[in-house]
Amino acid sequence: MTVLVLDNPEMLARAALAFGFIPGQQCQEANRPHRSRFHYGFNKHTLDDADTAIIRQHAAYLKDHPGMRVRVHGHSDNFGAEGYNRFVARQRANTVARLLIQEGVSPSAVLVAAWGADRPLARPEDHAANRRIELEYLSLDMAQAL
Repeated sequence: MTVLVLDNPEMLARAALAFGFIPGQQCQEANRPHRSRFHYGFNKHTLDDADTAIIRQHAAYLKDHPGMRVRVHGHSDNFGAEGYNRFVARQRANTVARLLIQEGVSPSAVLVAAWGADRPLARPEDHAANRRIELEYLSLDMAQAL
């Protein structure tokens, strides 16, 4: 299975133009940080300094857009017991949620989900790609419905 990861802003911009996006139109997501997936080392749940800086950019965006919510999805690889993988995934998601809240995001704007190894990004044996968190933005109406 091949996985295409679109964390490259230039590639996203070219694809948007190819599908008819008009650059003059502004939307609420225009200034949202592009990167919303963060990968971890084996058995780790802390982010490095560069990743932390990007999470802080997400926090600034959320503070500027009070109608937005974010769900932090924690994931792990399939190496180890299922219960432990869920535990590590929850630690990863909670670490990011705490950072967002420390940066001034309302706790009610941050939702947390821990999936363990249930939702791999790549093949299950591609451990490094599956150890991650993902940020999913939700409108206020969608967040309340969930």
